[in-house]
Amino acid sequence: MTKNATPATKLTDRPPADMQDLVRDIKTWGAELGFQQIGIADIDLSLAEVRLLDWLARDYHGEMSYMSRHGARRSRPAELLPGTIRVICARIDYLPGTAADSEQVMANPALAFVSRYALGRDYHRLIRKKLQCLADRIQHVAGPFGYRAFVDSAPVLEKPLAEKAGLGWIGKHTNLISRNAGSWFFLGELYTDLPLPIDSPAEDHCGRCNACIGACPTGAIVAPYELDARRCISYLTIELKGSIPVALRPLIGNRIFGCDDCQLACPWNRFAVASTEPGFAPRHALDAASLVALFAWSEDEFNSHTAGSAIRRIGYECWLRNLAVALGNAPPDRRTVDALHARADDPSKLVREHVIWALTQHHGTA
Repeated sequence: MTKNATPATKLTDRPPADMQDLVRDIKTWGAELGFQQIGIADIDLSLAEVRLLDWLARDYHGEMSYMSRHGARRSRPAELLPGTIRVICARIDYLPGTAADSEQVMANPALAFVSRYALGRDYHRLIRKKLQCLADRIQHVAGPFGYRAFVDSAPVLEKPLAEKAGLGWIGKHTNLISRNAGSWFFLGELYTDLPLPIDSPAEDHCGRCNACIGACPTGAIVAPYELDARRCISYLTIELKGSIPVALRPLIGNRIFGCDDCQLACPWNRFAVASTEPGFAPRHALDAASLVALFAWSEDEFNSHTAGSAIRRIGYECWLRNLAVALGNAPPDRRTVDALHARADDPSKLVREHVIWALTQHHGTA
């Protein structure tokens, strides 16, 4: 836990009214830094821990071994960072207002669909920098305190914490939903030893709506609030490092990095507001790029065009794997088939396997 020299008056020795004022200040500073909402949660995640253990027992995490690797530290913040008693949760909208219409892109099988969160710069660094600025503001006014910033970078149950902090509720698709802003946002956290007053948790407003369940192309939402990641297109195109199951390949369509279908179907996203953060704006025209054009990228071009992007994490081999599947689902025109034939002898066995499958979709035989 980050700490500085002992202050003249410990924050823990200050009256509750001072803490209430500090929370109001923290929320004001958060807004000034570009966060759309700040909330304070306690660290009791006992109910979320039960759900997590059940999810792991069902093997719904697939090859994401890191979900179980850290034991109870994911659901017990004080075990991850000793001294933690509160979590400052932050929300920042990412929906790029200048991006091509998602549904139009997915309706054109010659184009590549990239999940809208990944079109701009890598959110991890951007949000962590803002959280550090927030911590600096707190320290400047209130004195030294213990903290550590997290942005999807450690064993943190960010959605249950954000729900407790009043930022939204976990919907049937297992994403966090804000009644005022939908679900197109990132989350970040400051674990802290400050005894801050907590916010009231958000209430569930999904009601009888099952739009997200019906919209999932692969049936990954196996029941309300229950996701089998092994069938999720985001898992298949990002987390999975090996071969994509053959039965699921046709269902992926032209989605080459992530999937936004459940969010597009959610009626609460009619309240979503386009992000004002310049870093989330689309780069390299990836909001509506040609599958054939992307498949022609060399590894150097991939590294250049994905520098500073969340897409970089999957690597060039999985990038080509995903594109091969999408091209197998594309219209069987000459450019598509020629592009696949050009990589039929790719050095990667993984890429070759998916190229052969794609060619079989067009020819009936490779």
